[in-house]
Amino acid sequence: MTDSLKITVVGATGLVGSAVVELLTAAGHDVVAASRSTGADVVTGDGLAEALAGAQVLIDVVNSPSFEDDPVLEFFTASSANLVAAATEASVGHYVALSIVGADLLPDSGYMRAKVVQENTIAGSGLPHTIVRATQFHEFTEAITGALVVDGEVRAPDARIQPVAAADVSAEVARVAVAEPVDGTVDFGGPEKMSFADMARAVLAAQGADTPVVVDPTATYFGTRVGQDSLVTGEDATLAPTRFADWLGARS
Repeated sequence: MTDSLKITVVGATGLVGSAVVELLTAAGHDVVAASRSTGADVVTGDGLAEALAGAQVLIDVVNSPSFEDDPVLEFFTASSANLVAAATEASVGHYVALSIVGADLLPDSGYMRAKVVQENTIAGSGLPHTIVRATQFHEFTEAITGALVVDGEVRAPDARIQPVAAADVSAEVARVAVAEPVDGTVDFGGPEKMSFADMARAVLAAQGADTPVVVDPTATYFGTRVGQDSLVTGEDATLAPTRFADWLGARS
C-alpha cells in the first residue's frame, strides 16, 4: 500500500498513538485521531462506528488505565471485542495492534494474560491483521529499576531485557500500517539485549545515583518470574536503531 489511506488511530493521545498520528499525517494519510476524549470509548463501544467510518486501516494502541489483574483483563477483553466488531462492520482492511514480546510466555502476569486475550480476539476475528509485539520501552526503564529496589538496593532478576525507544516503536507501527497485513505477529525490539542488572546500572548512572545492584535469582518483574529470554526477541525480529545508552545520553 503506497497511496493515501484513511487510517483511524485508537488510543491517539498516548505515547505511541500521538507519535503515530503525527508520522502518518506527515506522510499524507487521512488520519482520524480517536480516543475517549473525542467520544470513542473502547470499553462501552460508544463512538467507535463514527471513528471508523470509511477507515481502511485501524491502529489499536489503547492501554488500560489500571494494571491490576481483574481490571486490565476486563479492559482488554472489552476493548478488543468492541474494536473487532466495529472494524468488521466498517469493513476495515487492516487491523494493526501493539502488543508485547513474550506476552504468551508469562501467564503469571495479569497484564500479559490480558494482552494475550486481545491478541487472540484480533487473530480470531477473520479481519486482515498485523500484531506488532514490542519489547519494553526505554521510557519505562526508570520505573522498572525503581520497582526492583528492596531495602536500599536493586535486586535484579537473572534475566535479559531489550529496551526499545518509543519513537522507534511508533515508526514501526506506522510502517506496518501502510504495508500489507501479515495475519500474524511481528516482533520488534531494541538493538541490544542486556541483563536487568546492566539496564539498572545504566539508569542509575544517568541519574547520578549509587544504589547497589545485585542479581537475585528470586527477584521478579512486577511480581512475575522471568526466564533469561522471556522478554527478548527471537532471531526473526526487526531491531530498532536507537541504542539505550544513546537515548539516556540524549536526555541528560
